[in-house]
Amino acid sequence: MNDANRKKIASLYHGRWDRNYVACKLRTDPLYDALAQTIRDSDLPLLDLGCGLGLVAFFLRSEGIDVPIRGLDYDSRKVEMAKLAASGFGGQGLSFSHHDLRTGVPEHSGNVCILDILQFFNSDELETLLKSACSRVAPGGKLIIRSGLRDDSLRFKITVLGDLLAKATFWMKAAPTHYPTHEDFQRILSPYGTVEAKPLWGGTPFNNHLIVLTRSEAV
Repeated sequence: MNDANRKKIASLYHGRWDRNYVACKLRTDPLYDALAQTIRDSDLPLLDLGCGLGLVAFFLRSEGIDVPIRGLDYDSRKVEMAKLAASGFGGQGLSFSHHDLRTGVPEHSGNVCILDILQFFNSDELETLLKSACSRVAPGGKLIIRSGLRDDSLRFKITVLGDLLAKATFWMKAAPTHYPTHEDFQRILSPYGTVEAKPLWGGTPFNNHLIVLTRSEAV
């Protein structure tokens, strides 16, 4: 993303903290470009589970991806900030709502993304959420996940510290509970289609991976 688009998106937010956070994320995090490349050729609507400030939606619009995008998040403040940003963005087909994913995943048929929130669910809740998300992916569609993976690496230890710091500074409303492993994703997702996983930490110190399920036409 060029500097002009990055500044345009950051300027949508009213608070200095949110503006600086958004500008930093767009400049340093490889997630958004990876997500755009994954769904660029799809015309399916996108359900963004854990949308936060709505940054995914605004980034994808700036990249020319015009599918309907619905964002859900547990943090009502962030949802309100996303709605305010959307009103200044002028984009069509964007919506943001407060929702607790522990109560289920709303009806949807298309692509789904779950980015950087799975560590806040215990193992049973995580499996239920992933299976529900898979059921909302249309045949041929994709479930795109970014998550820290539990392993013995230094990156994983730094990931945990980062999440604890996010809770201590009230950026996140909960502390991390459970981190999935590579094997967890293969076990839970593979019955629904083809699963691919690869590191996605870019220049960050975190143990983040991109996991993509392509839903089988037969499931």
